Amino acid sequence: MDKESVVWLEDVGIKDVAYVGGKNASLGEMIRSLAADGVRVPAGFALTAAAYRTYIAENDMAPRLEQILATKDSAGTNWRSIGNQVRELILAGEFPPETTTQIRSFYRELAVRTGHEDPAVAVRSSATAEDLPDASFAGQQETFLNVRGEEQLLDACRRCYASLFTDRAISYREIMKYGHLDVALSVGVQLMVRSDLGAAGVMFSLDTESGFPRAAVLSANWGLGETVVLGMVNPDKYVVFKPLLGMPAFSPVIEKLLGSKGCKLLYSSDGGAGTRMVDTTDAERTSFCLNDDEILQLGRWAVQVENHYGRPMDMEWAKDGMSGELFIVQARPETVQARKSGTVMSTHRLTEEGRLLVEGAAVGDSIASGIACVIKSAADIGNFVDGAVLVAEQTDPDWVPVMKRAKAIVTDKGGATSHAAIVSRELGITAVVGTTDATKVVVDGQSITVSCADGDTGHVYEGLLASAQDDVDLGELPVTRTSVMLNLASPSSAFKWWRLPAKGIGLARMEFVINDMVQVHPMALAYPERVTDPADRAKIKELTRGFADSSDYFVQTLARGLAKLAAPFHPAPVVVRFSDFKTNEYAHLIGGSVFEGEESNPMIGFRGASRYYDPHYRAGFDLECRAILRLRNQCGFMNVIVMVPFCRTLAEADRVLAVMAENGLVRGQDGLKVYMMCEIPSNVILAPKFAAKFDGFSIGSNDLTQLVLGVDRDSAILAPLFDEQDEAVKTMISQAIAGAHAAGIRIGICGQAPSNHPEFAQFVVAEGIDSISLNPDSFLRTVPVIAAAEAAQKQNPIAAAKSSRF
Repeated sequence: MDKESVVWLEDVGIKDVAYVGGKNASLGEMIRSLAADGVRVPAGFALTAAAYRTYIAENDMAPRLEQILATKDSAGTNWRSIGNQVRELILAGEFPPETTTQIRSFYRELAVRTGHEDPAVAVRSSATAEDLPDASFAGQQETFLNVRGEEQLLDACRRCYASLFTDRAISYREIMKYGHLDVALSVGVQLMVRSDLGAAGVMFSLDTESGFPRAAVLSANWGLGETVVLGMVNPDKYVVFKPLLGMPAFSPVIEKLLGSKGCKLLYSSDGGAGTRMVDTTDAERTSFCLNDDEILQLGRWAVQVENHYGRPMDMEWAKDGMSGELFIVQARPETVQARKSGTVMSTHRLTEEGRLLVEGAAVGDSIASGIACVIKSAADIGNFVDGAVLVAEQTDPDWVPVMKRAKAIVTDKGGATSHAAIVSRELGITAVVGTTDATKVVVDGQSITVSCADGDTGHVYEGLLASAQDDVDLGELPVTRTSVMLNLASPSSAFKWWRLPAKGIGLARMEFVINDMVQVHPMALAYPERVTDPADRAKIKELTRGFADSSDYFVQTLARGLAKLAAPFHPAPVVVRFSDFKTNEYAHLIGGSVFEGEESNPMIGFRGASRYYDPHYRAGFDLECRAILRLRNQCGFMNVIVMVPFCRTLAEADRVLAVMAENGLVRGQDGLKVYMMCEIPSNVILAPKFAAKFDGFSIGSNDLTQLVLGVDRDSAILAPLFDEQDEAVKTMISQAIAGAHAAGIRIGICGQAPSNHPEFAQFVVAEGIDSISLNPDSFLRTVPVIAAAEAAQKQNPIAAAKSSRF
């Protein structure tokens, strides 16, 4: 093959990178190895690296290329001039007659195979140093779409050769320290998928920001996929939980975010070759590009491709709008998370507060501060100041020379899987993309802080804010007998903590997901006609667009938010607490004021279990139950346990369990466990009787302290009296643990006390607690405390006797 000029893709494989480049070698590998398993890859052929070298040799270009490249100045500021000269030289060349004949012959055979005269093809560059495990080289060379006919094909191949020396490709090789003349170019000629009539995008077989390996992340836009790859739009985002993909009964799509998708790339309007950019329609902007079945199919292919290559992969996909078929059109190794340590965990946090300016998709997990340099068009790129924060509409590959000089990057457009995001990750630059209006909100010369420390959502704040970094070797954490779990509330940051050796989620707060994702009062979605405020009605209409009805919006959104919380530690238990807003908190939700009255003391008012069977909220609780049912039975998270908060009496427990059963949540059915928050003195006093109705307890130390001491936990003036370590509170906790164990059920604690006070963690371990659920930021410092307490307990026979496990 080292002497062949043109080969069919199915005749090459991953071992042929030196001959056909990473991109073409990978396409051939998938056709040969995965097509039989259902992975569709468009047919095509490749011009080999030998054809490129022959082209350079036959046109006697090597001496002149060396001469031009040798004119680089010490600062590397004249690459644009050098690139122009090299490209002009290459474009002026001619293919040797033998190579021309082979290209024409293969194109004609492709036409015969497909049954189309002059079939439309994508002509893609595939450098022999491209798509290697340590560098993506994504987008550094050109791609030409909708190429038709032999003459256009020859011209596109020649332009691919020239694109080996675009400004961005030269700059990238300088960064990655690849010799310019050491890289040869193969050209892939691949049958076009009619995604101009369908959709296309990018897919990773892991979460690109956290490195969470059990999720596949997809981005999608209408039309040809270049708009997603180059970051020209804010695309749809879909996340699939891979471990459940092999179970046909489940649909583990755990996130669906509708992108604005402002434009799309289509074939030329005159029916000829080339492409054109058009605005998307209102219907396209408000509709998802893929349905759940298509998302799941692509997710399964991501798993197949990843398993075949034995490493995380970065793929491009396309949906043919005529046939409805899906295709994988590229696959390369993921190059950023694969290089990170699996045992060392670094976390970043702001230690100062600032005014939020804009937010978007986070790239990476770090924090950077600097002076904003707002560049509103490529024509002004020369105005960029080294070490500033680049703020631009978008950062396509031509901006790489500037990107590498930036302290951080903020863009209006682009998704987390766009080319700009990929390169930012690879360069190790903090970036927030897809903010929509950063170039309008951020002022040139303004001091700003770019933070990607909060999960999927990145934030840009006013001012140079202080931050800190914590590095911990997870391999050095001690093993504990007590199950150490996490308290989680935000789906957007759930994947951030997957490396922690937690034994599951001890408290997933449903109300936080409702507040952050659903945003609307559940009753306002059950009875939207009762909402009278025009602004609230408009917001509800906008949020629920694309759903069968407003209640379906609540169920799907809540279920997926909870699924994302449940995914990082699956199949370990995840305890989801039903909503525990207080009346005043419910009222702040969209449409909430219609359904909520005023209470003098909401903290001990209409909250928790008392709402679930009451006519004032029963319809809202029905929606919560439907979301849990979808989470377990449709998404597949059967490890989810539900928990009832603030259950005052035994009769109330019966009424709540009955309402749950009416909604299909029957304790014990399909393995469903139901826990109760043990946070009211009556729960402790009657622990054996409550234990007969529930499968486990979780001590809520905040509310228990409030009610044992009679101290309003929200009162500033009484704050000195609010003490979870008061003797009366600790006595109640001891009784609760003893009562649960006597009844044969598990009991844990999920309040703030173990996170805030190491000595409190020692106390509950000595009392024989089964699990301790900690806030993520206190997990690493509290686990050693728990281990030490367990070691001390072994020396105390009385304490050891309390530590029976269930």
